[in-house]
Amino acid sequence: MSETNQPHLEAPCTFILVRHGETASNVTNTFRGRTDVPLNEAGKAQAEALAKRIASEWQPNALYTSPVYRAIQTALTIGKHSGLTVTPYPGIIDIDFGAWTGLPFDEVKRRWPDELDLWIRHPGQTRIPGGEMLVDMRIRAQQSLRELAKRHTGQTIVLVGHTVINRVIIMEAMDIPDDHFWYIGQDTCALNLIRAEVNGNYSLLLLNDTCHLLSNTQKTR
Repeated sequence: MSETNQPHLEAPCTFILVRHGETASNVTNTFRGRTDVPLNEAGKAQAEALAKRIASEWQPNALYTSPVYRAIQTALTIGKHSGLTVTPYPGIIDIDFGAWTGLPFDEVKRRWPDELDLWIRHPGQTRIPGGEMLVDMRIRAQQSLRELAKRHTGQTIVLVGHTVINRVIIMEAMDIPDDHFWYIGQDTCALNLIRAEVNGNYSLLLLNDTCHLLSNTQKTR
């Protein structure tokens, strides 16, 4: 993004961008999208570990979450440890997987082999049947970053999202092409640190950081 298109801030705004904890759908490799699936026990433990790290290393001023249940659960845990109220924010909701929503990977592969192959090879060119394209998500990612950075200039805020929207937010902040989507890791309860600079650009300070998780068994999908 060109610098002239970005709002100039009085002071940097820091985003603690995190992914929600593990769910049963992560384990079964199901296309979750906007379905309200709860955290499983591993996901709850991940959220606790993440929340304790955020509370110990930062003093965030606000906490926003995707309005999907698994993200809200994770955000509530963060809010408990940091003393923050959870605010649902539609701009960071997960991708609309359309006809694929709620289906396991193997079934999507059987019913939409060409579309799934394109999603894997060229995600930026794929319109999921009945769903979103990454370019659609980038528009709301851009709007969300700008709006929240302006609202919280000079502050640190937490955003609780999903693997797809988080990758899109990172691509938007770093001006990374959509087809590089799969090259950005986002483990469950991973933490990313993005700073909105006063000149309108962004700095990526941490990416897919999971050192707060106790073992590799908690780093899942």
